Amino acid sequence: MHATRRRAIAVVAATALATPLLLAASPHPGRPAPHDPGKEAAKLSKELVRKASARDAYRHLQQFQAIADSTDGHRAAGSLGHDASAAYVYRQLQRAGYKVSYENFRFTYTETLAEKLAVVTPTPRDVTIKAMTYTPSTEVGGLTAALVAVPVDGTTGCEATDYASTTFTGKIALIKRGGCSFAEKQAAAADAGAAGAVIYNNVEGALSGTLGEVAAGRIPTGGLTQAEGEKLAADVAGGEVTVSFEIRELQEDRPTRNVIAETPGGSTARTVMLGAHLDSVTEGPGINDNGSGSAGLLEVALDLAKSKSKPANKVRFAWWSAEENGLIGSEKYVAALSEKQREQIALYLNFDMIASPNGVQFVFDGDNSDEVGEGPGPEGSAQLERDINKFLDGKGKPHDGTDFTGRSDYGPFIEVGIPSGGTDTGAEGIKTAAQAEVFGGEAGIAYDPCYHAACDDLDNIDMGHFDTNIDVIANAVGTYAHDLRSLTRPVTPGTGTGTPGSGGSGGGLREGHGRVAE
Repeated sequence: MHATRRRAIAVVAATALATPLLLAASPHPGRPAPHDPGKEAAKLSKELVRKASARDAYRHLQQFQAIADSTDGHRAAGSLGHDASAAYVYRQLQRAGYKVSYENFRFTYTETLAEKLAVVTPTPRDVTIKAMTYTPSTEVGGLTAALVAVPVDGTTGCEATDYASTTFTGKIALIKRGGCSFAEKQAAAADAGAAGAVIYNNVEGALSGTLGEVAAGRIPTGGLTQAEGEKLAADVAGGEVTVSFEIRELQEDRPTRNVIAETPGGSTARTVMLGAHLDSVTEGPGINDNGSGSAGLLEVALDLAKSKSKPANKVRFAWWSAEENGLIGSEKYVAALSEKQREQIALYLNFDMIASPNGVQFVFDGDNSDEVGEGPGPEGSAQLERDINKFLDGKGKPHDGTDFTGRSDYGPFIEVGIPSGGTDTGAEGIKTAAQAEVFGGEAGIAYDPCYHAACDDLDNIDMGHFDTNIDVIANAVGTYAHDLRSLTRPVTPGTGTGTPGSGGSGGGLREGHGRVAE
């Protein structure tokens, strides 16, 4: 028999013998066994939740603290501290096998040089003030001038008519927050001839704001607490008040970079994206804000790389820079996406300040079920909120809704219609008695008393909140890496809301992060 024919007969015979085995192994002859995304998702999420822990993630916080200690005490974008933090995250991910890249960009670095306010007459006293990001500066030593209060209404200090009844030329305008952006308030005061603007909060807590961009700044501007502002307004109502006012800020063009990492495999057409900002403010090391979110995200990413799972969907992680300057890193990233690339991102989850020492477990209100502040996010955001709440409920962890304002790095994603969500544990907002009853801690003080301060260090971390939110990240990564079907399942009324009766406090809102706040 010809050798070629003998080989052909042998192949046919072998195939015939093997066919019964193949048929027996497959429930559908001629087709491979079906992929069960739900089963794969449940398996991976369980594994990641079990492996990821606050104890393991704490080692990253220790690295961030060590970096800050060796670089002027902070890790702000455009500084050596941030560059070293980004390099640390990059190396960890690269060793784990991720496809890692830097996204370089330039921005205006800011650093507060002076922020002082003092009543000179009639009764001398010092007043705590926070310089607003992108504020113009006074001369060194500041200025002494009369303080004039803008009449309070629904849009205090927003329109030229608010300044018509009094002469503001060369004086300091005292303006209540609300009705328009801080930038608009100080611009209207500048048009009226004011030499400076002091904006006080309309809710409890410090006011750490931004004018949005350098070009928006017209006059030196700072923020006060509600209590300080109301006391000054009462003083002005009782007679002339003279203040010493000094606001100075370094503004300098500098380079910085985002760190982007993604799984080698998984469908790019179904990209699951999670992010946290890596930069701190210049006032401190930023271990809670936002070393906590950055460390939690990094630890889960490393655990995912160690797992044997092969995600069906592309999983992409981002560590943003210049968030503290107005979401600049995430805005640059989203702006550079093509329409096709935007459509490929199935969801974005943001984790920022997830270990506040007096915190509340906040979940972004994607469906506006709390009916507080802003409306709902893009379609799919309600489902993300529901999924996080369901996971927390399964762990017996109480949670509360927080306003879906877009004033963190999910903001740019919302603007282009990408479903978004995430968690935080609060910043300078004041914990209520009702929240203290549910979540513990102390009512009447900030969720994070060290917000934007030098004391935001390793001692400023609540390990319980840290662990809970790392579990939230782990569950989300494990689930969405394989299964996105929940994003199309309708949300039953009530399933997307937070702790019953909590009403959604908006406690996660942090002025100065992202959008020009009102």
